[in-house]
Amino acid sequence: MTMEPITVAIIDDQPFIRHGLRYIINAQEDMRVVGEAGNGREAVELAASTYPQVLLMDVQMPEYSGIEATRDILSMWPDSKVVILTTFDTEEYVYGGIRAGAVGYLLKDAAPNELIDAIQAAHRGEAIFRTTMAAKVIAHALNDVITPENKDNPHVHLVDSFTERELEVLQQMAYGLRNEEIANQLHIGESTVKTHVHRILQKFGVQDRTQAVVYAIRNRIVQ
Repeated sequence: MTMEPITVAIIDDQPFIRHGLRYIINAQEDMRVVGEAGNGREAVELAASTYPQVLLMDVQMPEYSGIEATRDILSMWPDSKVVILTTFDTEEYVYGGIRAGAVGYLLKDAAPNELIDAIQAAHRGEAIFRTTMAAKVIAHALNDVITPENKDNPHVHLVDSFTERELEVLQQMAYGLRNEEIANQLHIGESTVKTHVHRILQKFGVQDRTQAVVYAIRNRIVQ
């Protein structure tokens, strides 16, 4: 049985960038480009007319930014997946993209195979943030789990269900440590770490480690 290709939209204000991305994507058997836009407002209109499954979204564009477009598109079509694709590896844009609902953040100098992997991962609902700043943002996101600024957030009550050890494991997950490394860091057994990780993912209702941290950032459980 032949699977339907992943439908992709490209949003970038530079035509030659769009052309290059379109060439790479349409060369794949399992995906196809269904439309292009040159700014955020056009992106919203494109989403309304083509309903792409994955959108590659630039950040800095005339009239309407990619962050604004991401927020608007996902508020209307929450099943769509947005991957931020930009030249700017900044904390502001990483946080902005996550909080707007993007499931990925890549730089434009990423290798073609990384781009394809990101589109496939986004389509599966996985979070993929592979830039230097994104790694730093996620790694340090859990330093202050509850702050005066977010204490009234309705999602924060989730933290009350976490044990102190689970929060420690969550912090180490954010640093990118594997189970064995977390076990060594916290001086506990690896099987115990696996149990904590499983419970953390269950409580957040997510499927992988990055999604757990992204959920915490997106819902302002952390700064």
